[in-house]
This record gives sequence, C-alpha cells and structure tokens, in this order.
Amino acid sequence: MSDQMQHITLASRPNGAPTLDDFALETGPVPTPGPGEVLVRVHYMSLDPYMRGRMDEGKSYTANIPVGGTMEGGSVGEVIASNADGFQPGDFAFGPFGWATHAVAHAKMCRKVDPDSAPITTSLGVLGMPGFTGWYALHEIGQPKAGETLVVAAATGPVGSMVGQLAKSLGLRTVGIAGGADKCALAVDTFGFDVCLDHRAHPDARSLRKALAEAAPDGIDIYFENVGGKVLEAVIPLMKEHGRIPLCGMIAWYNAGGLGAGAEAAMSVPALWRTILVSHLRVQGFIISNHWDRFPAFLADIAPKVASGDIKLVEDIADGIENAPDAFIGLLEGRNVGKQIVKLI
Repeated sequence: MSDQMQHITLASRPNGAPTLDDFALETGPVPTPGPGEVLVRVHYMSLDPYMRGRMDEGKSYTANIPVGGTMEGGSVGEVIASNADGFQPGDFAFGPFGWATHAVAHAKMCRKVDPDSAPITTSLGVLGMPGFTGWYALHEIGQPKAGETLVVAAATGPVGSMVGQLAKSLGLRTVGIAGGADKCALAVDTFGFDVCLDHRAHPDARSLRKALAEAAPDGIDIYFENVGGKVLEAVIPLMKEHGRIPLCGMIAWYNAGGLGAGAEAAMSVPALWRTILVSHLRVQGFIISNHWDRFPAFLADIAPKVASGDIKLVEDIADGIENAPDAFIGLLEGRNVGKQIVKLI
C-alpha cells in the first residue's frame, strides 16, 4: 500500500458559481485509523448538489467546510485497516470519506456494502442517500394517492428519478421537468414519466406554467421541490387545494450564498405566502440526515426492486480524483446525466 494519498481541498470560497480555482488537489500521508475507526481506500466518490452550500460561510444545518479543508461527501471503498468491531480488511464500506483517495471514519458513521448483492456504486445513488431522500419524502411528506398528479424537477437525477418511479408505481400521473430534450426522453423512456418538460425550452416561468397546465390539466397535487427558480414560480399557481410540497433542495439558488442569480426576481414572498394559505398547501422542508432510522426500511423496500429491474438507475461516472471539481461544476450546471459519481480505482 502506498503511504501517500490525494485529496481535493476547498482553496477559496466561491463568489457565485464555483470555478476550478476554488479547488486544490493536494498530496499527503495516508491517515491512520484511531480507536473505533476504519481506513478505506476509496473506489467511488459521490457528488451531490448539497455540497455547494457547504462551500459557503453562512449558517446552515451543519458545519461548513473550512478553507483548506477536504471537500466533504459520501464515498465507498475497500477497508484496508480497521480498529472497529464489524469491519475487517477486504470489506467494502460506505462512509463520509470525502473527496480523497484514502480516508478514515468512525465505524458508527459507516455501513458495510455487499458487492455481491449490487454494484457498490448503488450505495451512492439509488440505494444510498439520494434514493433514500426521494423515498422518504415522497411517502412521508408527499403522501401520494392513486389518481393524483405529481411534478418533480431534476427528473433524471437520482432523487427525481426515484420519486417519479415510485409515484408511477402507486398510480399517479407523473410529470417530470429536466434540462434538454435528451434528458426528457430519458425521463419518459427509462424512468417511466408520463411526460417531461424541457425547462430550457421555456425562457420564463409564464411559458413553463402554460406547458405545465397542459401536462397537468387537473392541477398538481404534489410538487417535489428540488430546484426553486422559475420552476417553483411556474408550479405554485397550479397547485391544487391541500397540495403537498416536500422541500428537498433549491439548486437554482445555491450560488452566491444560496440565493443566486435570479432569486430577487422570483415570486414575491407575499404572493407565495398567500397561495400557500388560500390553497391550504403543506410545504415541509427536511434534512434527510435526521431520518436515518428509516434507512433499513428503505433498503428492504427498494433493494429488491433495483435487483429485479423495477427501479431503474442511470450513473454518470467521471474518472480520476483530479476531475472531481469539473464534474461537480458540471453537476451544478446540469451537464450530468443521472447520478454523478467519480471513479478513483
């Protein structure tokens, strides 16, 4: 085993959209696991939109990454040393190992991954945090019922595609929103959406709202919120009474401290608030890390469906840790197709 490892650090806090200059590739000694810890040689890293918020200095639901600190996130790899019960060299583990070729984490923060039951990359997407996010929020907050209409933006991502497939299996009409004709075709042909709208074909919320009204003529019962921006503006007036909005993310506003370009032009707070009131809408934000107690139930439900092919997945795999920053920037710009992963070995 080499005594050197590589990791990507936060070189500077982004001013708006992150650039390659905001990251640095550094080399250092392979860490040594302490009591209760495991050392992992990372095979695959997950890239997720929430990481953009961790790069800022403002208050959030968890501590932000310090300048000079290793970029944080979930990864999966082979245990090469262990000081923890339940893990031994040769096991595969998922944990908060960050953007690094080698990392240590406390065993309580890790879970064993069986490479014989599913590809280990699925622990980063369809059988990991993103899939769990869609599963939990759709059921617990969305409360779907057969015959209803669901709209989800970022429909071909690992969260949106899970939401759409589950909703369709429960008898809902599913309307996806994605960026580009190819992604819309993927949403319909692979993930089974009834229809998918290309938000790039609509210059503003009014145009998108008109297309949504045609795609959801009876109104929208559930809007799974991933993006904010003009999509939110388009959807809100079409929500039916007693509609539900699981608030998962707001990619359109993540840059510039979470309220990026266009945020000031979005639907005014009074208009939004009034619509929530008079339409009796339920809008609930959630942080999936508060609900890990439900993860075993999620795996018991979804793992067999992935194995049988009832739940489809698409992965976009970049090669090499040095390419992680560009892949991450591409993720925020919508260049990825499916779950964005970085292969390290």
